Amino acid sequence: MKYTTLPQTNIKVSKICLGTMTWGNQNTEAEGHAQMDLAVDRGVNFFDTAELYPVPATAETYAETERIIGNWFQKSGQRDKIVLATKIAGPGDYTAHIRTNGFSKEAINDAVNESLKRLRTDYIDLYQLHWPERNTNTFGVRDYVHNESDTWSDNFNEVLNTLDSIIKSGKIRYIGISNEKAWGTMRYLEESKQKNLPRMITIQNAYSLLNRVFEGDMAEIAIREDIGLLAYSPMAFGVLSGKYVTGNAAENARLKLFPRFARYSSEQSTEATKEYLKIAKDNDMSLAQMALAFVNQQPFVTSNIIGATSLEQLKENLGSIDLVLKEEVIEAINDVHRKIPNPAP
Repeated sequence: MKYTTLPQTNIKVSKICLGTMTWGNQNTEAEGHAQMDLAVDRGVNFFDTAELYPVPATAETYAETERIIGNWFQKSGQRDKIVLATKIAGPGDYTAHIRTNGFSKEAINDAVNESLKRLRTDYIDLYQLHWPERNTNTFGVRDYVHNESDTWSDNFNEVLNTLDSIIKSGKIRYIGISNEKAWGTMRYLEESKQKNLPRMITIQNAYSLLNRVFEGDMAEIAIREDIGLLAYSPMAFGVLSGKYVTGNAAENARLKLFPRFARYSSEQSTEATKEYLKIAKDNDMSLAQMALAFVNQQPFVTSNIIGATSLEQLKENLGSIDLVLKEEVIEAINDVHRKIPNPAP
């Protein structure tokens, strides 16, 4: 395993982070525990979860993933070896079964306290806001279109002050954002700087061969402002394993079970995936490992969040850490990107 540090801290984290959003839905508790055992054995010390997991989020399965992790901590006694990240759910109809008061002081405190109970721990290393409260172009929406009916009002200061009080209580150590845009990222950073409040140290956004949008203004922000990307969906919901274009997807594959998750299934995404698959084959690599190695090598990436539904998938994904893509492979990848740029924003 390779390691880096969370920006603005001395906390060492594995370059590959174990994603957990299938546990409690596609994966049983026993399977989740087996994945954690294997990941730790291979050097992973960084787990990422969220209160709304597993996905798809439902009232019936709400927070089951955190409970599974908490039970593993109790059973294994390895909480002190893990850098643990979780998130408060963003607002909207999708999360109305969790709460409806956004990122208010009451909401954030409630979310932190309940996560601590489920995770069976006294502290969370990295606490993240899962997506913005305001209306903006997240989750595959390509362009920003202003919504005149958006009732959100600027509360960056209030949110940071609430998080500051929780940090001072010892319940969380550091904070981050997720699914955030350039404007929101800089507003948080400037508010922290101007008002001497805790700063966001990471941003968890989608990043993969099919979605390199982060390489625009966000990459410059990440590098110049030292806010590290925690890349999620580096395999594009499994599309970048190549199993869907080759017809080898199992019946319990994510997009067969949940076809409404079509973010990475456009005609352009399929065409790009076929071309990436050819590059991988021509260079004696699996597409999965090539896709993950590409993310691992980016200078703005702090950690690459991988998820798997089987131990074999997890082993292959973890193996990507030992793969360094040659310059000619990177150039071939960039040729596809120039021809079919960001087919899945």
